[in-house]
Amino acid sequence: MKRDATAYAVGGNYATTSPRLFIPADTTSYYGSAGWMKRAFDLVFASLMLLVCGPIMLVIALMVKKSSPGPILFVQERLGRDGTPFNFYKFRSMKHNSDDAIHREFAAMFISGEDDGCSSNSSGEKVFKMKRDPRITNIGAFLRRTSLDELPQLLNILKGEMTLVGPRPPIAYEIENYQPWHMERLKAVPGLTGLWQISGRSSVSFDEMVRLDIRYINEWSLWKDIVIMVKTLPVVLRCTGGY
Repeated sequence: MKRDATAYAVGGNYATTSPRLFIPADTTSYYGSAGWMKRAFDLVFASLMLLVCGPIMLVIALMVKKSSPGPILFVQERLGRDGTPFNFYKFRSMKHNSDDAIHREFAAMFISGEDDGCSSNSSGEKVFKMKRDPRITNIGAFLRRTSLDELPQLLNILKGEMTLVGPRPPIAYEIENYQPWHMERLKAVPGLTGLWQISGRSSVSFDEMVRLDIRYINEWSLWKDIVIMVKTLPVVLRCTGGY
């Protein structure tokens, strides 16, 4: 059964639930006069990243092509700002034409707050990741752990469909399980990394992830984007995987 999470309040390092107070995502500064700086930063940094990572991406492409039959890129429809659909790029980490039923079931459980389908870390604590996904290839598991499968999203950033820092873009069937307040995270352009990634990632529940997304939108500044990107690097190096 879905939890009643219709309101939240921001306090301390994280947002906390409150039945009396609801603070929606405010995009006044996010898309105001300073918004052009975010887009300019995206274009410059994504272009440089493509130049630097180009040889690495070529090697990954060859590895994916050799590992299993199917295309190099996995192209999936995701939802961007205000629910606008766009083609989302990743290096393919799964067997071609895999059934998405297993992920649909996990997504519904994750969003509703159930943890029966979640795995555990080395300390025995629950983490919000699927216990075992038989669709993932051997090279795909490596790409996911290192987040290298996300590199093609630099193209999404150049196209203006994504930004470097922002909420992760949901799949259309995921929002079927959203509470009304969860939709606030769709007010922003989706990002390659975000506050969620540096605040616990797979150890963070979906409700907490949404609160972090809304907190990011409400407190956005170009400097905070830079800080989040710098803090993302050690998270990636720890190989905690992506979403």
